[in-house]
Amino acid sequence: MLGLGDRLGIDLGTSNIVVYAWGRGIVIREPSVVAVEQRTRKVMAVGQEAQAMLGRTPGNIVATRPLRDGVIADYSITREMLAYLLHKACGTRGRIFRPLVVICIPSGATSVEQRAALDAARSAGARDVIPIEEPMAAAIGAGLPIAMPGGNMVVDIGGGTTDIAVISLGGVVVSDSLRIGGNHLDEAITRHVRRVYNLDIGERTAELVKIQIGSAVRVSEEQQMEVRGRDIVTGLPKTIQVDSAEVREAVSENISQIIDAVKAILERTPPELAADIIERGITLTGGVALLGGMDRILELETSIPVNVAEDPISSVAVGTGRVLEEVDILRGQMARGLRRVQSSRPL
Repeated sequence: MLGLGDRLGIDLGTSNIVVYAWGRGIVIREPSVVAVEQRTRKVMAVGQEAQAMLGRTPGNIVATRPLRDGVIADYSITREMLAYLLHKACGTRGRIFRPLVVICIPSGATSVEQRAALDAARSAGARDVIPIEEPMAAAIGAGLPIAMPGGNMVVDIGGGTTDIAVISLGGVVVSDSLRIGGNHLDEAITRHVRRVYNLDIGERTAELVKIQIGSAVRVSEEQQMEVRGRDIVTGLPKTIQVDSAEVREAVSENISQIIDAVKAILERTPPELAADIIERGITLTGGVALLGGMDRILELETSIPVNVAEDPISSVAVGTGRVLEEVDILRGQMARGLRRVQSSRPL
């Protein structure tokens, strides 16, 4: 009989990694950041500890995100990060009884990108790896009745990608994946502050601005926030005031691209399923679902009710956990995924 630590679901996100352990729920929620010593390539810190080092490391240490746009950008560092997380989730038992892992893959990932994720998880200590598409996991985690006949639409906006899918009878009918997510909103804010105020700000500062005063639609009361950084002209530290209206303008282009992609999927949806979506609404998951007014702007643009998942950040990880816990769903995913797993094994 499998022990509690022998099945893990992993949401391998660009911004955060969430690990679900069978029978225990979510056990790890860490930023996807690794601090590495440049000369030896030795991993110095992972997760929260490494994130605190972003922009603050000496020359011989680099704090980096090994995942970019939802896929692996640095294979060896991703493998080390996964090994750390598997050990943290399973303890010493995991080295003896290697865990079965369900791992999320963006729906638009290429076969090479999928194989890299599977190989990295196996090299990190997994006994076997079953891939599941992110929108499917998000729909399961949000509690949508995906096994029933009828259209369910999920929009999962994570740190690096936006995955959109219409699901019916346990399968994806139409889907799309954009390489646009929360990190791109942060970059848009960084560019705006640099262009308008001649101020360089760090990745963490831009993210804080987005969280605290960012919004997708006009709010009843505009907010302001102090932002500190380095003046490009003088090279000296400088403090400015940024308001929510200009932050909204800075991220508007990326938000528009996401909305256009949602509309394009709706145009490709069969009429009967489209009717179901009008009745059931669109389910919004992922970290950007928490951006102020994101659900409202999507509802205004599509004229379809939009529901934000109860815990949008954890929906994908919870979905992998339910795949582990529901035998019928697990068998279905294994049937679809084992061919990929087998093909990813070294010859």
